[in-house]
Amino acid sequence: MRVVLDTNVLVSGLLSPFGTPARVLDLLTAGALVPLFDDRIFQEYADVLTRPRFGFGEDDVGTLLAYVRAQGELVVAPPLDVEIPDPDDLPFLEVATHGGARALVTGNARHFHPRRGAHAVEVWSPAELLSHHRTLPG
Repeated sequence: MRVVLDTNVLVSGLLSPFGTPARVLDLLTAGALVPLFDDRIFQEYADVLTRPRFGFGEDDVGTLLAYVRAQGELVVAPPLDVEIPDPDDLPFLEVATHGGARALVTGNARHFHPRRGAHAVEVWSPAELLSHHRTLPG
């Protein structure tokens, strides 16, 4: 399943290895999810995951980022004519739209409700992703 993972899903999954976001990371590393990203998203992943306040091991972050780069799909996404609450989240929506993602997975769905314009991207919580994954054939 092709998805865009918001950075907060990666952070939450690494912070709490027994939570729902961690199950999303399990699906990712098992090859059940194909992460879509662009250079902006990848850079945000790297910047956020290496913040000292999280205390993630450098090797762990490097391994996750290398996996995303190797197993994911780099998408070149043109701008969308939509305004969302946090303009810094727009790359996730653009990549999901132009990369043909099944969904954008986030812990903050309200960040993707348009203030102006519209989009057709399904925005799921980690729990919704797990629910949809269980109902897919195969």
